[in-house]
Amino acid sequence: METPNPEFMREAIRLSIDKMQAGFGGPFGAVIVKNGEIIARGFNQVTSTNDPTCHAEVDAIRKACATLGTFQLDDCDLYTSCEPCPMCLGAIYWARPRRVFYGNTKQDAAAIGFDDQFIYEELEKPLPDRQIPMMELLREEASAGFRAWEQHESKTEY
Repeated sequence: METPNPEFMREAIRLSIDKMQAGFGGPFGAVIVKNGEIIARGFNQVTSTNDPTCHAEVDAIRKACATLGTFQLDDCDLYTSCEPCPMCLGAIYWARPRRVFYGNTKQDAAAIGFDDQFIYEELEKPLPDRQIPMMELLREEASAGFRAWEQHESKTEY
């Protein structure tokens, strides 16, 4: 396995600064690399798009998957200017890149106002005790979709 390339991290850092200064959102940038080449660049666009999911890593994952024509990032590396938040971490695991390299830590992010610790704490609570309560509703009716999936002949497993 090849060694990490500092130039790819520098590109993620550059994106984090340039795009933040251009008014797109917070100071976060990411690149996805395959076979030694950047195939996607992402940056935080939460405030400019009013999309709370448009973090750098998610943006880069979306673009890389579109470029590759697949929903998995096999043999890809993700370089991100900051340790991924819980949402991005979930997206990373779903996308299945080979490795992740990060610059700033989640503690560094918390120190400038991007503190995700409360989300980690919320995940440990019983569903009804969360700040946003989670309640089951119409489970039997909803299971029709899952039954249909099980019988769907041309489904793509993931």
